[in-house]
Amino acid sequence: MKKEKQVFYDTRGVKSINDKAAKAKQAHKRIVPGFSTQSRQNNVQVALPTITGIFKPRPIATTVFKKFYERGDFPIALEHTARGNRIAWKIPLDKIDYHHYLPLFFEGLRETTHPYEFFARQGTHDLLEHGGPLILPVVPQLIMPLKRALITHNQQVMCTTLKVLQHLILCCDLCGEALVPYYRQLLPTFNIFKFKNANLGDGIEYSQQQRENLGDLINETLELLERHGGEDAFINIKYMIPTYESCLLN
Repeated sequence: MKKEKQVFYDTRGVKSINDKAAKAKQAHKRIVPGFSTQSRQNNVQVALPTITGIFKPRPIATTVFKKFYERGDFPIALEHTARGNRIAWKIPLDKIDYHHYLPLFFEGLRETTHPYEFFARQGTHDLLEHGGPLILPVVPQLIMPLKRALITHNQQVMCTTLKVLQHLILCCDLCGEALVPYYRQLLPTFNIFKFKNANLGDGIEYSQQQRENLGDLINETLELLERHGGEDAFINIKYMIPTYESCLLN
């Protein structure tokens, strides 16, 4: 009894026979880019789309903060207490030069290793907490360090930077309005990671309790920017992030 040849149809609806010649012909198809005129030709195979890697963390270069710390230029020391570690400042915070030190500590937000990460993060919060009106004139110098920290796409660095940005908005009455002209430098990364949340169904996302959920931190920061950025804040946020909905108008 003769063995019947198996007949099938390819993606173009062309009838083919499952034999060695057909398989060999199919194996030698040219690979062509998608959405091109070549993709409509016969005996071609459309290439798969490439992975952009937009969410992949980027390498972090050596920061200026690390060089200054290893050289001993910062008036800080590590102090161990019953509640944990904290920074012992050798100079009163109300007499420190914010134009010099605050941008350097913001540069250190990209650090991920101890003790640089701790000193940069805690030192930044200490300066913002005690700076008061001394912080507002320094805001233009803080934009590029914030941008460099956000474009690393490193979740740890981005969460730390977003918390610092929230503290910066709340530490002074006019800091929120001073950030409005710099939305073009800060918000493009927000637009990429705005919906970066884990879909766990009915599970528990513990990062929300620890404030390490990137999507929630971005939404909180955008709402603070709108609340403290004045009347032009929303329209500028909407221009950079079209999916953002106002927390004041709605």
